[in-house]
Amino acid sequence: MVRKTFTYEGRRYDITARNDEELAVKIAMRKRDLKEGKETISNSMTARSWFKTFMKTYKEGSISPETYDDYWSRWNSRIDPYIGSMKIKDVRQIHCQNVVNQMDGCSKTYIKKVANTLHQMFERAKSNKLILENPAIDLELPEAEDGTHRAITDFERDITIKVAEYHRGGLWVLTLLYCGLRPSEAARLDGRHLDFECRRIIVEGAVKKKGNRLGKAKTESGNRIIPMPSVLEQKYKDLKRGPFEPVFQNEKGGRLSKTNMRILWNNFKREMNIIAGCEVYRNQVLPPYRIAADLVPYCYRHTFCTDLEAAGVSINEASRLMGHKDIKITSRIYTHYSQESFDRVAILMDNYQNARNNAENASEDVGVDVGVDPTGTEK
Repeated sequence: MVRKTFTYEGRRYDITARNDEELAVKIAMRKRDLKEGKETISNSMTARSWFKTFMKTYKEGSISPETYDDYWSRWNSRIDPYIGSMKIKDVRQIHCQNVVNQMDGCSKTYIKKVANTLHQMFERAKSNKLILENPAIDLELPEAEDGTHRAITDFERDITIKVAEYHRGGLWVLTLLYCGLRPSEAARLDGRHLDFECRRIIVEGAVKKKGNRLGKAKTESGNRIIPMPSVLEQKYKDLKRGPFEPVFQNEKGGRLSKTNMRILWNNFKREMNIIAGCEVYRNQVLPPYRIAADLVPYCYRHTFCTDLEAAGVSINEASRLMGHKDIKITSRIYTHYSQESFDRVAILMDNYQNARNNAENASEDVGVDVGVDPTGTEK
């Protein structure tokens, strides 16, 4: 008998056979089964192996491709680095707690999704008798903001507009800023969605993650009409897009995909850093970077909402323009007062109080002249 040990995703496997030839075949078959997720279910498997099995067994085909990718994204970026190589039977609540503790700065919604992913995978492990208790129960979630993004600063707005003048992604970014579209909604726009006669932009659906598909809006409120900003009208006309041509195109003339948008944004942000004063050496932008790391395309959509508030647009109308299903979502952004908004409210309140005081003083003066006391009764 011959024997050999190999390691796959942090776990050791012992293979025995009658001779070297049979051993080589059995090892190859075992590795193939592992890659295809056909690993024998046991409590000695790693959390990484169990998650792969969990996804293939319980999620694949039962959820949308976008949601499926989101599960894997949460696992790869937030969970696997901390517990992936541990045996599933050795994972304790303190290990799961450490996962969510490392999410400082993330949104409340995202933290809850990561915690829910942990809970689901271990609950299924428990139902399969791999563990006695779910270690992801009763986790203490760190404090976090409800929102996921912020409005851009005046400095960032100034740099954005300067870069947009010459960058090929400039009009796409300005559309997010001046129209409040989601990045994928802007990528979905065709020439027919630009109504120059009525000066409006028709939003219907978005580009989906899988296969650059054209999908429907998440909710019916996502289908909406946005006023076409005068500052962008001529820029849109200059594109001369046909009715079914994408307004925003990649270098090959096709529609922007998720990957195209990521590359486009990274390049746009690189230019922002350069314009802001970062040094460049051998075509590499050198730190310290002048543009904040948390500036992402969604920040421009967030800014559109705060601009609506500063302009005095009602929250009901703002919710419609943003395509929010629930006005509560709008209110979480809308109540982040801008300085302009704050100053305008201060002026209005001062004017009101001054007018009221002047009226009271005038009333008192009149009362003395005509023999009437401040209560309105004759002396």
